[in-house]
Amino acid sequence: MITVETDNRSGADVDGSAAAALARRVLAEEGVGEGELGIAFVGPEEMRALKREHLGVDEATDVLSFPLDGRDTVPEGVPRALGDVVLCPAVVGDAWRAPLVHGLLHLLGYEHGAEMEERERVHAA
Repeated sequence: MITVETDNRSGADVDGSAAAALARRVLAEEGVGEGELGIAFVGPEEMRALKREHLGVDEATDVLSFPLDGRDTVPEGVPRALGDVVLCPAVVGDAWRAPLVHGLLHLLGYEHGAEMEERERVHAA
C-alpha cells in the first residue's frame, strides 16, 4: 500500500485527496506497490527558496522532487520512503496533475528526455 501524506502550506484551495489518488495510481502503474510519499503544496516564496537552496536557481517553479529510496532495494521490514513532491499552486493553477506526475517520475529515477515524456503521456491518459 502507498501511504500519502499531503500538506497544504500554499494558502490556496487544493484537492489533497485527488492528488493522493493520482499519486497512488501512477505509482501502481509504475510497479510500486508500497511505500511512503509526501506531497506538499507551497506558496511561491517557499518554492523559490527551495529551488534556490537545492538547485541554485532563484525563481519559483511548478514542481520539485526530493527522492529518497526510489526503486532501490530496501531492507525487509523497512518501509520504502519514496520522497516528497512539492507543488506550487500559484504557478500551476488548476493544472497540477501533469506537474505532479512529472515529480513522481523523478522520484522513481526518471530524468528529462524521451523516456520520461513517454511515461508522462501514458499517465495522462
